[in-house]
Order: sequence, then structure tokens, then C-alpha cells
Amino acid sequence: MQRNGLSEIAESPGDERGGLRLRRLGYGDLPSVISIERRSFPTPWSLAMFVLELSKPSGICLAAEDDRGLVGYLVCARYDDVWHLMNVAVHPERRRRGIATDLIERLFEEAGSGSRFTLEVRVSNAPAIEMYRRFGFRSAGRRRRYYHDNGEDALIMWLEAAEGASVA
Repeated sequence: MQRNGLSEIAESPGDERGGLRLRRLGYGDLPSVISIERRSFPTPWSLAMFVLELSKPSGICLAAEDDRGLVGYLVCARYDDVWHLMNVAVHPERRRRGIATDLIERLFEEAGSGSRFTLEVRVSNAPAIEMYRRFGFRSAGRRRRYYHDNGEDALIMWLEAAEGASVA
């Protein structure tokens, strides 16, 4: 299994949970990613932003799909010895079914035991904050007026040592 973000993710029957398959996010997924992105965020990423992140060999970009197609994705960049969880989204009709949890658990497996993570999340996004807390992320401050659409603050969260543990 990958430990540095560089090798491919093996697909196997063990990767499927309830018809959900987790795999590498690819350029061919971008039309579906953009569709989900626009439904999920008031200031969605541009196509160029996704292309840039997919082009970085050290990052981990994951897709969740079922028989109907792409239902979620995750983008995580590596900076020195810290992983920055930059984007996680699930199709609005498929939320609250554990897809984001599955993506983050796979991220932890891929990044390796003892990896450190950080992220920013809107202070108003209580469901996401609660999910991150279940993984062990802790608040470490705020970025004032981080979100350009409404000037909302971002909560900065850190996970100091992910051991591949799943959400309780």
C-alpha cells in the first residue's frame, strides 16, 4: 500500500463497501468533480485548481464511485511532513452515508501511520467540524475572513498523528 502519495491505489473487492469503490481521482473525473463542487460550495474551485492538484505527484486525490458514477472526492496536498486536506465533497443526494468518512479513512491509509494533517473549515459547517473531530482533529485557531464570498472565518484544525484509526 502507498505510503508517500506517489504510487497507485490498488482496487480490489476489499475496496468496495455497499457498492462504493475508492480509487485514484483522474483527469477524466473532472466534469463530475466540477458538478459536485458547484453544488457543494458557495465559492467552488475552478477546473484549473483541480488540474493543478492532480498534477502534483506527491498529493493524494481520491474518488468515490458507485454504479451511477462519481459520488465524492478528496484532494490532499503534501507540504514537507504535513498533509493539507484541501477539499472533500460528496454529491448532495449521497451525503450522510459515510462516503466522506470512507475517503478520509483511505487518505489516512495512503498517507501512512503517524502522518500529520491540517485543514480549514468554515466555522458554520458544524457537520464537517463534528466529522473531523471524530477522526481526532482538534481546533488550533482561526483564519479571519478566510472565505471571500462572505468573509466568514475558517477554523484551523490539526491531527497530529493519524494511526489509520477509523471514526468511532
